[in-house]
Amino acid sequence: MSESPPVQPGIRALIGKHSDWLKNKRVALLSHPAAIDPEGTPSADLLCRQRGCRLVSLLGPEHGYLGHSGAGKPVRSRRHPTLGIPIHSLYGKTPGPTASMLRNVDVIAVDLQDLAVRCYTYVSTLRYVLDAAARLGKTIIIADRPVPFATTLDGPVTQPGFESMVAHVHTPMVYGMTPGESARWIAASYGYDIDLRIARATAYRRNTMRPRYTAGWIPPSPAIASWETAWCYPMTVFTEALPAVDCGRGTRLPFQLIGAPWMKGPELAEHLNGLGLPGILFHPHVYAAPLPPHKDQLLNGVRIAITNPRRLRPVQAGVAIVGALQTLYGKRRLWSRDSRPDFFDRLYGTDEVRIALKDGASHASIARSWQTDLRRFNRSRKQHLLYR
Repeated sequence: MSESPPVQPGIRALIGKHSDWLKNKRVALLSHPAAIDPEGTPSADLLCRQRGCRLVSLLGPEHGYLGHSGAGKPVRSRRHPTLGIPIHSLYGKTPGPTASMLRNVDVIAVDLQDLAVRCYTYVSTLRYVLDAAARLGKTIIIADRPVPFATTLDGPVTQPGFESMVAHVHTPMVYGMTPGESARWIAASYGYDIDLRIARATAYRRNTMRPRYTAGWIPPSPAIASWETAWCYPMTVFTEALPAVDCGRGTRLPFQLIGAPWMKGPELAEHLNGLGLPGILFHPHVYAAPLPPHKDQLLNGVRIAITNPRRLRPVQAGVAIVGALQTLYGKRRLWSRDSRPDFFDRLYGTDEVRIALKDGASHASIARSWQTDLRRFNRSRKQHLLYR
């Protein structure tokens, strides 16, 4: 059987099939180092070479346009070291483009490698950019890319009162849309009157779990080192609110590990595997933590192996992990003085998950509680999908 052709990201379609969208336009590009063409050329360089297109500024999401900043750290604006044009930060003093940033801009182009996970803040930035474009009358072009969770819907939908940078759209935690599809859904759901154009990825089918790229995978943020990391991210991101548990940041398996000095890997792996969670297995794993709060300590825990990404329900699995840790080691281990229950709620877009977990509810019953909202969301999502 012949191998499927490599996926061509939307930037290739934009500078080829849709080059007229850029002709005689002043363009601001929202992007980062993961946005490259099949030969590895950054999207900004491609736009600079495009005849008739004038790239006047860059916009940077969390981690910065240059990808240099850590998670959650404000990024300051600066000038690009070689292009000499402004890089306006959208993760610092302002989460969206201001009128002054876009004063000399006709078109905002967006080329971001996203995950389709709500608390991964690029979709929040996308909404802020769409909002600004609608208010200021700017055209938006999305150079689309595949995402690790193109077919998966999982987790609670953001509830009113829990909106934040990690929950600025009212979607499930894992929402199953590419950036182009997300932009279509956001524009329709929030009533943005906007000139929105999508340069689609080609040779891409949404049930392809790991699209083949000629130039390979570049981390879209420092810790998302691989597709496996991306698949595990919504499962273990709760550790950002529960620092008693390490998730392998700084190792070669970020978000694929769970560890702590007080865990017992074989016991935890046996318990979690006994739950029969679809698409994953857990293996005992001992590793040294390179970062605080467990820096240089030997941690006992588990390694997460993805066996079937199509069946994986990562948010439900993450809830199961928290429940297992509470059962085996006690709630006080997790919900210590250093825990951030308010941030836990913001990550999940609701306080219902935390309350149910602390009340001893099972992962299965918690997952059942969000199924009605998932079905309702899926009905609104379907009309905006671009790929089969």
